[in-house]
Amino acid sequence: MTSELLEPTQTEAERDAIVGLVREFVQERVAPRVAEYDAAEKLPDDLLEEMARLGFFGGVVPVEWGGLGLDHVTFTRIIEEVSRVDHCLGVLMSMPSALVGSGLLEFGTTEQKQRWLVPLAEGKLFGGAGVTEPRSGSDVAGTQTRYTREGCGYVLNGAKAWITNLDRAAFFVTFATRDPALGRRGLSAFIVPADAPGVLKNPVHNKLGFRPLCSGDLVFDNVRLGPDAMLGAEGDGFAVAMNAVERGRLSVASRAVGLAQSCLDASVRYARDRVVFGQPITDFQMVQQKIANMAVSVQAARLLTERCAEAMQRGERARVEASMAKMYASDVAQAVATDAVQIHGAYGVSEEYPVARAYRDAKVFQIVEGANDIHRVLIAKDAIRGESR
Repeated sequence: MTSELLEPTQTEAERDAIVGLVREFVQERVAPRVAEYDAAEKLPDDLLEEMARLGFFGGVVPVEWGGLGLDHVTFTRIIEEVSRVDHCLGVLMSMPSALVGSGLLEFGTTEQKQRWLVPLAEGKLFGGAGVTEPRSGSDVAGTQTRYTREGCGYVLNGAKAWITNLDRAAFFVTFATRDPALGRRGLSAFIVPADAPGVLKNPVHNKLGFRPLCSGDLVFDNVRLGPDAMLGAEGDGFAVAMNAVERGRLSVASRAVGLAQSCLDASVRYARDRVVFGQPITDFQMVQQKIANMAVSVQAARLLTERCAEAMQRGERARVEASMAKMYASDVAQAVATDAVQIHGAYGVSEEYPVARAYRDAKVFQIVEGANDIHRVLIAKDAIRGESR
C-alpha cells in the first residue's frame, strides 16, 4: 500500500475532455428520451449501442482487457455526468468496473477475462451480479445458495433477489456456499451463463424507482457448471464479493451525486422563472436557504466520493471510505430531491418535470448496495476501533 496516488492515467485536461464527451452525448441523445423510456421501463438498445461504440463501458478496466484504463477519479466524474440525466445508464456504465467486472479483473483466469471481461468492457455484452438474497440481504456471509461438486464441475441451487439486468445479462457473477455453517469461509464465486439450463428469471415491474433497469428474482434450479465456472479459488467468494460491492458503492455514490446535482440545477432554473407575488421565488429567503443547503450538501458528497476514488487509485481497499461515500451521497440525493419537489410545488409531482422521477429514484439509492443503516453500523464500528487504538 502506498501513501501517494498511483501515476494518474489522465491529466485534468484529459479528464475534462472525457467528461465533456459524455456530457454532450447525454444532453443530445439521452435527455430528450429519458422520460419516455423510463415510463416504458426499458433502456433503448440503440443508445447502448452508441455508448459501446464510444467506449463508455470501458471505465477503469485496463486497455489490454478491452477497457479505457481510466483512473478512479475520472471514472467517478463520468458516472456523475451521465447520472445528471439518467443514472440507470450510469449503472450499466459502471458494471464492468465494479459490481460485475472487478471480480473478473482481480480474480479471473486469463481465459475467463478473455471470454467475459473483454466483451463486457467493450459493451458487446452485459452482465449481472447475483449477491442479494431474499433472507440474507446485505449479509453476504449469510448466503444460503448452495453448491455441490459433481465430477469436475458444480451444481448450484438457490435464489437471489433484486438482481439487475435480468433481461440483458449474458452471464451472472454469483455466490454460493458449500455449507452455510461455515459463514464466509464456505463462500465461493461462480460465473453462470444466463442461458444455462435451470437459470430462471422473474422480473419485477412498476417499481418505485430505477424503472428502466430490469430487476427481480434470479433462481438456480440444479444449474450444472463446468470446472471453469468458479471465479477465484474455492473459498474466495467473500473476497470476490467485497471487491465487487466496495467498487459498486463508489459507483452508487457517483450516481447519487449526479442525481442530486440535477435536482439542484432544475431547482435553480425553476426558481428563477417562477414568479409569485410579483417576484421570482429566488428572492425568497426560504428558497435561498433550501438552495444553499442543497449546494453545500452536493459538494460535500462529491468530495467524499472523490476521496474514496483517490483511495482506490492508491490501491487501497477503501472499505470505510466507500461506505461513507455511498451512505452520505444517497442521503443527500434523497434530501435534495425532496427539497427540489418542494421548490417546484405542485409541478414537482408531474412527470413533465424531471424532479418527480429523481424523487422516486432517490429513495432507492438509500437501499441498494447495502441499506444505509448497515453502512452506519460499519462506519461506527470503524470509528470505535480507531478511538480505542
